[in-house]
This record gives sequence, structure tokens and C-alpha cells, in this order.
Amino acid sequence: MTSDLVLQLRAALSRPLPGLDAQLRMAPNPRLGWDPEKFPAGAQSGAALLLIYPHDGEFQVPLTVRGSELRNHTGQVSLPGGRVDEGETIEMAALREAAEEIGVDPAAVQVIGRLTPLHIPVSGFILHPVVGVTNARPVFHPAEREVARIIEAPVARLCDPGVVMREGRLRETDGEPIEIDVPFYDIDGEKVWGATAMVLAEFCAILSAV
Repeated sequence: MTSDLVLQLRAALSRPLPGLDAQLRMAPNPRLGWDPEKFPAGAQSGAALLLIYPHDGEFQVPLTVRGSELRNHTGQVSLPGGRVDEGETIEMAALREAAEEIGVDPAAVQVIGRLTPLHIPVSGFILHPVVGVTNARPVFHPAEREVARIIEAPVARLCDPGVVMREGRLRETDGEPIEIDVPFYDIDGEKVWGATAMVLAEFCAILSAV
């Protein structure tokens, strides 16, 4: 990881962030029963690690396909993350979860900032994405029950508008079916959508200005 890129990203993350405008580029529409501008009182904080590392001549980000034994979002693609425990900071929780889920050594990660928090209605969490960098590709060890597999997603591909696809999904509200337009990233045979896609959309918006 070049020092210039780290400095530029750190500076960009310290300035006002693109926030909701960037997140909504990858949000399902309409957003049934969900107001992204309002966080419910007393919601549990969660943390996720968006880790950037060099591999095969480009920068990459690890994503996880969630295991079948998890309570929420089974089979979906997400950043490594989870609940912030009592006494932890957001950064501590993000690093711990990445260590537990995919085996990333916290001591090897340089935290350079946070992205905009995001409410996830299904789990009730307020997700706080933490951005970190490491100088080499981690030796990954996926947690057997939590992670079905790890996707190594090139940053350049994530930020390529050509990988953004859309599909219609039917949802029922008040007994009536409604078609929702769902944008997603087509990465390594998986559909990256929802909160993870919204976090990545803001990250790409920041990168485009670096």
C-alpha cells in the first residue's frame, strides 16, 4: 500500500463525506418501511471493516458470503463485521470481527477513518463502516459457521459502473405486491446489494475524488 494513497484516503475521510447521497445510489427503491435519514432510538451499534490490500497488482477488498447458520442475511454478501460489545470502540469491534470471521491480524491493519453510518432495518443495527489498509494480502481463515466463502473484490472493479446491475423483486405490503428496483454489484458470481452495496458506493465516491 503506497503511503501517498494512504495519506490521500485519510485526508478524504477526515473531510465531510458524500454520505447519504452516495449511499442511495445503491439503495433499493422504493424503500419500504425504511427512512435512511432517521435512526431509531436505542438501536445497537455494529461495526464493519472495509479493508484495502494489494494483491495481483491491484488493490482489493475482502467480502464474505454469510454462512447458513447466521440469524440474519444468510447467503448475502457483506463486509466482515458485527455487534459492538460493551467497552469497545467502533474500530476495536471492526478489527475483532474481521479477525474472528476471516482471520485478519488486527496488528497488521492501519485504520484510516470511517464512512457514514447506515441503519439496517432487518437486523436493527446502526452499521459503522471502518476503513483500514494493510501492506500485504492477509492470510485468510474463514470462520466455518459464519462465512461460506471469501470474495476478494478488486477495488477498480467495484468502482466500475459497468458492474452495477439491477433487478426487480416483488415484496408484499398491506397485502399488495410491489416491485422493488434493486441495484447490485455483480462480483465473482455473487450479487452484492443492500447495506454492503451502499457502503461500497460511498467508498467509491470518495476514491473518485482522491
